[in-house]
Amino acid sequence: MAIFYSKIDNTNYTVYKNQNGPLISTKSVPVIEVDGYVFKDLEGIGELLPYEDWRLDHKTRAEDLANRMTMEEKIGLMLHTSHQQIPTLPRSTKYPHTYNGQPFMESGSEPWELTDQQIKMLENEHVRHLLAAKYKDVETAVKWNNSLQELAEKLPHGIPVNISSDPRHGVGEGDHEYKTTGLNISQWPEGIGLAATFSPEICKTFTTIASKEYRALGISTALGPQIDLATDPRWMRGMDTFGGHTALATDLAKAYCDGMQTTEGSEDGWGKNSVIAMAKHWPGGGTGEGGRDAHYAFGKYAVYPGGNFKEHLKPFLEGAMDLDGNTEKCAAIMPYYSISWEQDKKVGENVGNAYSEYIMKDLLREKYGYEGVVCTDWGIDQDMTPEIGAFFPGGKSHGVEHLSIPERFLKLIMNGVNQFGDVDTAEPVLEAYKIGCKKHGQEVMDQLLRNSAVKILTNMFRVGLFENPYLDLDESLSVLGSEEYVKAGYEAQVASVVMLKNKNEVLPLRNKVKVYVPDRKINEFYNFNRIKNTTQEIQPIKEELLAQYFEPVKNPEEADVAIVFVDSPIGNGGYNGGYNPENHYSYENNGGYEPISLQYRPYTAVSARTESIAGGDPREETTNRSYLGRTSLTANESDLDNVINTKKKMGEKPVIVCIRLKQPAVLSELEPFADAILVDFGVQKKAVLDIIAGEYEPTGLLPILLPKDMETVEQHCEDLPFDMEAYKDTEGNTYNFGFGMSYSGKISDERTQKYKL
Repeated sequence: MAIFYSKIDNTNYTVYKNQNGPLISTKSVPVIEVDGYVFKDLEGIGELLPYEDWRLDHKTRAEDLANRMTMEEKIGLMLHTSHQQIPTLPRSTKYPHTYNGQPFMESGSEPWELTDQQIKMLENEHVRHLLAAKYKDVETAVKWNNSLQELAEKLPHGIPVNISSDPRHGVGEGDHEYKTTGLNISQWPEGIGLAATFSPEICKTFTTIASKEYRALGISTALGPQIDLATDPRWMRGMDTFGGHTALATDLAKAYCDGMQTTEGSEDGWGKNSVIAMAKHWPGGGTGEGGRDAHYAFGKYAVYPGGNFKEHLKPFLEGAMDLDGNTEKCAAIMPYYSISWEQDKKVGENVGNAYSEYIMKDLLREKYGYEGVVCTDWGIDQDMTPEIGAFFPGGKSHGVEHLSIPERFLKLIMNGVNQFGDVDTAEPVLEAYKIGCKKHGQEVMDQLLRNSAVKILTNMFRVGLFENPYLDLDESLSVLGSEEYVKAGYEAQVASVVMLKNKNEVLPLRNKVKVYVPDRKINEFYNFNRIKNTTQEIQPIKEELLAQYFEPVKNPEEADVAIVFVDSPIGNGGYNGGYNPENHYSYENNGGYEPISLQYRPYTAVSARTESIAGGDPREETTNRSYLGRTSLTANESDLDNVINTKKKMGEKPVIVCIRLKQPAVLSELEPFADAILVDFGVQKKAVLDIIAGEYEPTGLLPILLPKDMETVEQHCEDLPFDMEAYKDTEGNTYNFGFGMSYSGKISDERTQKYKL
């Protein structure tokens, strides 16, 4: 009989190359030769079973394997773990991890060795989906992946491990969630920065590269893209989205998922370079009342005063779920924490989106026919914290606080949810199954668990984990160190920078002019985890980097030009309180609600709603969350002082302001004192300097609207994107969506024609 495979030498594991077929890699599992090809004998019976046969379609294999699994094994597939730190150091996760019973630093273990808890998750809880947060280095990432896969292939059915990741490629500091950079990967703008390029082509180039880099780290699921329409400018997660313009956000969502999931040359699009895209957050999380965010109980309500709920579905329905490539749809979707207030047209239930039968089952599954994996956001099953303003510890069980944890899981399962984020143990899901059997019958529950297993396994077969889960360190290093990828990322960064003002054509600067850059100070504020950051003194740019372009000087009197680096206004997210059991904030009956300010000076909300649209929480005495008459401060008011004082000291000499927009800002306080303004959404300082020095021409366009004042923000509807008056500067330019300048003046090209208001 003809032989259609060859064996490849590898010191760490055995590799076979099938002609016109996949690589097969194994550490301990034997192989079977059938029809001249090699297959893994994962079941260990010496017979080729359908799920082991890579020639069959993915769903057929998944259905065969699901039929062989126990109920406990299926539940294990439904668990998507807490954030894993590799190696796991004390206090690096909320769950303590040990190595042979000892903390890592005392254990003598290598950084890629599995923790006792990770071993237990795989062996006892049947977990196969781990969320990787931080790696020590590339070697650690590769060897940790291989350690996981080596253990997994020894366990029943040889089901490999699917490693997932939050976004890793953004340059901007990881203010929200667990975003991280490093490990030699290419660096790109944040989501809103990609939107500022107005280029789906750049976005697709990014994810085509990112998918290869993810796979080189062992990552096969991306917890993204974040395609919520960011219609409220105060929302802290807007920087991670593609903005509030429906057509642009939809095209970018499509490009992102196509690039992330597609392996070139594959008939169905799936293959060795594919990464499962988990589009989030259904049905959109950008409409929190007052701009507050649903990570916190004080921001759990999404409101729709403009009646624009259906518009927020379009990036999903017409983008991520309607791809041009052969993978057809994003393979997974994540709902947001928020309660979509009064949107349930079936029973009128106001609960977190994943808990809503109407939003998940009636809309996503039945009306819109989505058949992929649905995974909850992290921690929604857990009990709430004692303080409404807290993040750690505790959960985000918005609207179902009265249910027990197993009852919450049952509600999720009945809604067609397949995976649960931040869950390391099967016990509460097993209890939910038992409750469900009594309430709905075992046949119903078994079918629901089987359906979830088939969907989850189908995705794992699509990305080829069953055939080749192992990594080669040298190959990974060659991918992650690619100069081509680094260059592409950097050019995207430069393309995302927006020039708003260039009075008297002060830019670009000539080489080696004398430049003064003032230091910055940021006062205390509540960070993402609702813990107060201490006051920070910041040197905004390293002198050695500045010296590559200009001559740095220590005071404005010596300078020809000043460059002032600032951030958009930094506040407390709409609530003055955090995780501090000794510190109880109270503004009479409705806690520490305050306005989210987009201006630098203190802002008093004189035009806020007298009664909030939504409200209510077991920890609150009132349903009214109004902040009418309240005043909020920003932690970086001194950024504005820096601009004004620098201009006074510089006199007629130019002042260039470089502002990192983490949220839209009211620039009326700042703009008159700037001769030039550059906006970035998360890029390396070098990219900004390259534009200042004329190495690149600015081409970015505003993917957002910069409002005239807080009054127009206060009066707008959270679900409408551009129902605010934009700021008009002293040069006569209006900072509306799509505005941007090159050195020749206002940009007007095919992008501004295609994407306009």
